[in-house]
Amino acid sequence: MYNAVLFIHLLGATVWTGGHLILACTILPNVFRDKDIAFLSRFESHYEKIGIPALIIQILSGLYLAYTLLPDLSQWFDFSHPVSRLVAFKLIFLACTFLLAIDARLRIIPNLSKNNLKSLAYHIIPVTVLSVLFVYVGISFRTGWLF
Repeated sequence: MYNAVLFIHLLGATVWTGGHLILACTILPNVFRDKDIAFLSRFESHYEKIGIPALIIQILSGLYLAYTLLPDLSQWFDFSHPVSRLVAFKLIFLACTFLLAIDARLRIIPNLSKNNLKSLAYHIIPVTVLSVLFVYVGISFRTGWLF
């Protein structure tokens, strides 16, 4: 069961991180250059159909994987233990991602225009960096890079 859940977790990470890298590195620069908010909106509406389910899969599978490694939830934020530290980083990154996404969804996207496009970029770029950090920390469970 663990390996199957790990597989779907990695698949979700591929979709989430890959989509955000495409958004931040190719879509966003073109939108800024052309001021084509409609293009950005089209990408977002298409990507959300697979990106949000991928994120939900990552959250659920990540919680399962963390619980499998550390069944005592009180250890999840014990920074003195290497595995606990990794779980804590993932949960902190998740909270940051959630806060940025909620702010963008409630405050910026409903009023998206050429005037507040920079505000959206200030959300897209950190979420992209966080998604790459998720992958880095995830790899660290096997490689020990953060130890």
